[in-house]
Amino acid sequence: MFAIIETGGKQYRVQPGDTIEVERLTGEPGGNLDLDRVLMIGGEGATTAVGTPTVAGAVVKAEVVDHHRGEKIIVFRFKSKVRYRRKTGHRQDLTRLRITDIVAGG
Repeated sequence: MFAIIETGGKQYRVQPGDTIEVERLTGEPGGNLDLDRVLMIGGEGATTAVGTPTVAGAVVKAEVVDHHRGEKIIVFRFKSKVRYRRKTGHRQDLTRLRITDIVAGG
């Protein structure tokens, strides 16, 4: 069974046992989270449920593995002929989640 969830403005295809990195969520390492923005549920032998926009009552249960920061991304702005150059960097705060269960609503 798999589910498509939305968190942090991005969509992820997950199934039990997967480990994903999402934008920082509240929760302590070792704690559990319920992700209720489930857009679709499907899988082998199961009927596919597509939400409008979410599947009613569906929840993806996850365990917080740890919090960390992603790799540095260099942002360079440049305008020709006017000597405008700006170099900045960015590191996104991330949360690593382990998907434990998918609960279909109803």
